[in-house]
Amino acid sequence: MSHAACCTALPRCAGQPGIGNDHPRRTSGGPAESGRCDGGGRRTRTHRVSVNRNSAFDLPDRLARKADPTLIEPDERHFGVIARSLDHAVTTLRRRLDEIRSAPVRAGQEALERDLEVHRITARLRALRRYRLDLCLGHVVPADTGEPVYIGRQGLLDEAGNPLLIDWRSPDAESFFAATHANPMNLIRRRRYRWRGGRVVDYWDEAFTADALATDPALDDQSAFLAELGAGRSPRMRDVLGTIAADQDAIIRAGSRGALVVDGGPGTGKTVVALHRTAYLRYSDPRLRHAVLFVGPHEPYLAYVADVLPSLGEDSVQLATLRDLVAEGAAAEPEPDPAVARLKATAELVQAIEAAVGFYEQPPTAPMTVVTEYADIPLTGADWAEAFRAPEPGTPHNEAREQIRALLYTILIDRCDADVPAEQLRNELQRNDELRDVLDGSWTLIEAADLVGDLWSVPAYLRLAAPWLTPTEVQLLQRAEPQRWTIADLPLLDAARRRLGDPGAARRAQRRTAMLAAERQEMNRVVGDLIAADDSELLVMSMLRGDDLRAALDDESGLPRTESDRLAGPFAHIVVDEAQELTDAEWQMLRQRCPSGSLTVVGDRAQARRGFTESWPERLGRIGLDRITEAALTVNYRTPEEVMAEAEPVIRAALPDANVPTSIRRTGIPVRHGPTTELVSVIEHWLAEHADGIACIIGDPGFADGQRVRSLDPQSVKGLEFDLVVLVAPERFGAGIAGAVDRYVAMTRATGQLVVLSDR
Repeated sequence: MSHAACCTALPRCAGQPGIGNDHPRRTSGGPAESGRCDGGGRRTRTHRVSVNRNSAFDLPDRLARKADPTLIEPDERHFGVIARSLDHAVTTLRRRLDEIRSAPVRAGQEALERDLEVHRITARLRALRRYRLDLCLGHVVPADTGEPVYIGRQGLLDEAGNPLLIDWRSPDAESFFAATHANPMNLIRRRRYRWRGGRVVDYWDEAFTADALATDPALDDQSAFLAELGAGRSPRMRDVLGTIAADQDAIIRAGSRGALVVDGGPGTGKTVVALHRTAYLRYSDPRLRHAVLFVGPHEPYLAYVADVLPSLGEDSVQLATLRDLVAEGAAAEPEPDPAVARLKATAELVQAIEAAVGFYEQPPTAPMTVVTEYADIPLTGADWAEAFRAPEPGTPHNEAREQIRALLYTILIDRCDADVPAEQLRNELQRNDELRDVLDGSWTLIEAADLVGDLWSVPAYLRLAAPWLTPTEVQLLQRAEPQRWTIADLPLLDAARRRLGDPGAARRAQRRTAMLAAERQEMNRVVGDLIAADDSELLVMSMLRGDDLRAALDDESGLPRTESDRLAGPFAHIVVDEAQELTDAEWQMLRQRCPSGSLTVVGDRAQARRGFTESWPERLGRIGLDRITEAALTVNYRTPEEVMAEAEPVIRAALPDANVPTSIRRTGIPVRHGPTTELVSVIEHWLAEHADGIACIIGDPGFADGQRVRSLDPQSVKGLEFDLVVLVAPERFGAGIAGAVDRYVAMTRATGQLVVLSDR
């Protein structure tokens, strides 16, 4: 059996009553006890070994042989050094932080560098305070030295600069995750710890040589592994870093160039791989230290995984759903008409936005005369065409208008015969209503929502933008409420907003320029008065005539600024989980945010509700990716064999070639079937029998959410897992591939027990 963690388990919430499986409790007159899950979710009593309360180990009686001092004293000594070094590191960082914050700095680059250093130190402090000794994941013993090398969530040095913990992302730590008996990577032994409440409650050793196999009395390499697999779930993903499997680690450490596709069935650890790969790449690749986006399928998923990246020392990765990328996403509803959804899912319709915007970029062809106080200046069609070519490639439509306006003013100023200062004539042109009206009519400021709404309400406009659509398709896309947005509209709104830019940005830029010009004019007046009044021998005030000094006096702090959209990109790397559901149009949203094409794509073709008959390279090639590497995960660490035995026929009936993973767990609990009338009694009985864990009812939206019982639809459980899953009338989920996928996904969320209740 592969010695790996349950790949999609949840973290135990220490200190929260009713969540977790091994919260210690004291009994009068006896040793410490804890309630422990027996694999089927039932509670058993486990006595703890009586040990020194200052020890880092808190092992139960059943693991008494592991408490042998000869086995754990070296770890105890090392943990003591780690504890002292942690205290020293925290004290040093706090002192350094106080020094930086109290030191005077000048505005500009110096202040920016100070803020970045404060952020770096604060993040480091937060990570060190989050963990204590459990910063340590385990150790390896290399054959060439025979001395243990300890692996941590982060690196840690003692006061002399010697390594106490090697960061798990470092190349020196790779053997801790990747070594196997077939490829021991020069290891004699490997030890992994299982922590709870800051103490080791179990550890398991693996031996890679014949001598180690013969001499190590603590070889029990399944104990903590199986305990993790059977442990009860909680509302947040469990930390499984210490038990990443070799196949998962190889994918986590793969390079970042191009797109890496991770394909795997339920329970194979796709989400864990995606999250840990995100942390690894940010550590190992300097190009990815900033601007990384992690995209999940829905809000319950993001809440579920929210703690994982901070626990790995990464707190600046942007987490989002596709809805979050567009302002209208929060209120968008599912597209009710499947035919309309299919049309809007194509990349071709997204690309029609370019032609739709082009309709508002038509230079005047007729000559005109611009009448000013100083002269009447001719403006030809060729002048307009020249001005319309002024914007730099890629400049958003609304922002480009200022570049056009600036070139028009230059053309008119150069052509004016009157003896008038250029700035004075420019101010006169800015007040010319006719010139402004012609420019507004030929290069119109427009909102993205108005442009897309017009496509759905003006058939002639849609035919102009997308001439390949048939008359029937054009009519099908029209609707009475054009701006009542659906999820299928979001890629078009996103493309329109990127192409158009912010219509208010041009106005703010113009207002900012005018305000700055007014400030400088007033400053010129004040400087002139100061120079005129200066009667000193050295005429010090004359220095104010210098352009550099006067520019330094400009104060732009009060001028209007535009807040940047943190999700607009560009991003150096994007990780996409449950990627099999994305349409070509939705892929365009992500592709535009990642010009480098550096992506981690995680999904399962067999879990695609709309079907996925092509290969990943074919799908991604359509959005312009050409460097694609594929990796597969085939071992199901989460879903018990009993559940998979019933789930596999469900998906194979619709998709005979589905990549169904092999489950390595058995619970001894068969899948239970019954009528829907038993729902309440099933839940009540389970809650009475289980002091912790999370249940989920799938298919009954009327069942209210509770602290330990969730009620979700089949689409909202992707990426999640629960101790008990109750499917209510799965036959109502629908026919075809979508219905089969919904039933398959729902069934494979169970880590302990599955109950299927049908209409009878």
